[in-house]
Amino acid sequence: MTPKSRIPGRRLRRAWAWLAIALTGAPSARPGPPPNVLVILADDQGWGDLSLHGNGNLDTPHIDSLARDGASFERFFVQPVCSPTRAEFLTGRYHPRGGVHSTSSGGERLDLDERTIADAFRAAGYVTGAFGKWHNGTQYPYHPRGRGFDEFHGFCSGHWGNYFDPVLDHNGEIVRGRGYLPDDVTDQAMRFLETHRARPFFCYVPYNIPHSPMQVPERFFAPFADHALAQRHREPDREDPAFTRAALAMTANLDWNVGRLLDRLRALALADNTIVVYFSDNGPNSWRWNGGMKGRKGSTDEGGVRSPLLLRWPGQIPAGSRVQQIGGAIDLLPTLAGLAGIPLGDHPPLDGMSLTPWLLGHRARPVERMLFAHWNGRVSVRTQRHRLDAGGELFDLAADPGQRTPVTERHPEVAGRLRQAVAEWRAELLPGLTDDSRPFPVGYQEMPLTRLPARDAQFSGDIKRSNRFPNDSYLTNWARLDDRITWDVEVHTSGTYIAELWYACPPADVGATIELAFADRRLVGAVVEAHDPPRLGEAHDRIPRAESYVKDFKALRLGEIELPRGRGGLTLRALRIPGRQAMELRLLTLRLTGSGGGPPEGDR
Repeated sequence: MTPKSRIPGRRLRRAWAWLAIALTGAPSARPGPPPNVLVILADDQGWGDLSLHGNGNLDTPHIDSLARDGASFERFFVQPVCSPTRAEFLTGRYHPRGGVHSTSSGGERLDLDERTIADAFRAAGYVTGAFGKWHNGTQYPYHPRGRGFDEFHGFCSGHWGNYFDPVLDHNGEIVRGRGYLPDDVTDQAMRFLETHRARPFFCYVPYNIPHSPMQVPERFFAPFADHALAQRHREPDREDPAFTRAALAMTANLDWNVGRLLDRLRALALADNTIVVYFSDNGPNSWRWNGGMKGRKGSTDEGGVRSPLLLRWPGQIPAGSRVQQIGGAIDLLPTLAGLAGIPLGDHPPLDGMSLTPWLLGHRARPVERMLFAHWNGRVSVRTQRHRLDAGGELFDLAADPGQRTPVTERHPEVAGRLRQAVAEWRAELLPGLTDDSRPFPVGYQEMPLTRLPARDAQFSGDIKRSNRFPNDSYLTNWARLDDRITWDVEVHTSGTYIAELWYACPPADVGATIELAFADRRLVGAVVEAHDPPRLGEAHDRIPRAESYVKDFKALRLGEIELPRGRGGLTLRALRIPGRQAMELRLLTLRLTGSGGGPPEGDR
């Protein structure tokens, strides 16, 4: 299925299009340079994980200050999981339009015909940077450097297996991070702010916490280690207090890093001309206090999709204002573009609308609209007052914020209208969504190194993943000669590529012969050096993890291979296995060293 088949221009789209146009407000003009933009995104932090919202289990003074000095939204909604929300922030469009249907194995990628918020700001003369967890594609041009960002430092996967001195990506090259991962990306973001303080910048800092594995430095964990939880989940028997304490400690670190960013803006005399945005990508990743709402991460109920939204712009957004109008991640692109005065004339039709009239005090009363939440085929819809849940039951959230008692029979006309809206939304956006035939791209001059992780591979025989969650997994039990590991790729540029395998192999298994094949090209190499690192993660985990442990894999240069332009299976197999298994495999990299020919037909 082509990406355009998911963009059918139906009645529902037209209705939202006129609404978005009608409500796009121009910012109040003021002399001086265009405003900078700093967007901070938390990962798996619930609405209730802030002292701002009444959580007495912790204090988040730096995050809370954004509401004190700017605006906070009473009801702001995202999607139930990470990659869909990130796609909606980037595009201003519901995630199925961009092909995002999963959190791993290629389903997290944002279609290449989508334009991003970074594209829009860069076209307007901004320098753009992203620092942290990307989660909308790894291989260029799905990579941040292909989506409008001039600089990237972080990781592209859905989660990372080790938060201390981890292997990371800096502008497409593999590097080693320094210290605790959130601290490291904050350091990089602050360097970016300082380097580009003389020109307008768009800085996106998508953190990786409090997403599991639950790793956090001792100085943040110690205050919570034996902390009595004054507030619990509304069904306390479902809560794991140890997980909650770890999540609170990670949120405390997040607040500290937000404070560092705000302090750097002040030190650089940039605070008054920088729009700062803070939100989260879904509900909490465990059963913990969340204002009594129903649902958590993965749920389309209120607690699974309600997020904080805080915006600060001194002198423009009134301090301490509270916005009643419902909003969503799809609204951030038109809102920030509106505040910065950036036109979106060549952007694909938006599902979101500009919230600038409420932020700037030009409009007080909410307008009626619908916001849809979707995950794994479940769809709910939110209006200013009601939510129709994924089972078709209607709830009055003004009278029943805990979503406990349906009012379907009391308001059949409202339930019927919202059910029809859900049916139309489903019919427009969901057919064929998971029929994903997109290959993994290889070989762009703009980013010569292509990474093909085990996460994105298909495999046969006795090979197994190190964990059922693919994101940061590796392949093991490669024990038979007829086992295969294959990536469906499209080679963009024909030429010479250096192939490396990131592997682990104990001394007893050294000696395997490995073949890499594509079309009629073959490359054969051997495992000649043992590399048997221990599993990483357990020493830093505050509670047992569900995700894969990781290792410090080593790069084995397999050799050079000539790859022709085109699509096909890129396959690894073992020609000889003298030991228990050929190796454990984390990653295949291909570095383009020479080129010939042009892009395949239809490539952008």
